[in-house]
Amino acid sequence: MSDLPRLNLELKVPCTDLATARQQAVACGARPHAVQQQRDTYFVAPHGRLKLRVATGEPALLIGYHRPDTPDQRQSDYRLVPVADPDLLRATLADALGLRGEVLKEREILLWRNVRIHLDRVAGLGSFVEFEAVLRSPAELPAASTDLAALTRALGLDPTAAVAGSYVDLLGL
Repeated sequence: MSDLPRLNLELKVPCTDLATARQQAVACGARPHAVQQQRDTYFVAPHGRLKLRVATGEPALLIGYHRPDTPDQRQSDYRLVPVADPDLLRATLADALGLRGEVLKEREILLWRNVRIHLDRVAGLGSFVEFEAVLRSPAELPAASTDLAALTRALGLDPTAAVAGSYVDLLGL
């Protein structure tokens, strides 16, 4: 496995009707993939963001990423590290770096082409649709941007309502 960061293009938009968004996504050809309960524990990081994700039905992951805090489509460079003992890693990183906060959410994941459509119910925040177009290279950014704009329209979302930052930021943690 390469030690180079992975790349995606993201957009996060509040959504008051996830059921309708799901129907619209399926009508566009999206396939249901999984429903997970996720706990993301964020650590104080001097550069970018660092979180430990524990999700039902999946191995725990340490995720380090860099992304601008803008409300529009944004590129994210990230690394995923499988974690055998998430409780021990959480305690170790909390001791060494400090805890920033925790985000609890229910996430339904649908797949459309190279885009992961996340229908999120976030504790303390409400409901959101998050798109992540997984890219092999920066050359794919223009096509991914077109795809995210098309999905935003197809799901009836308001692109001007898109939010900056991560859920941990929106929670004020």
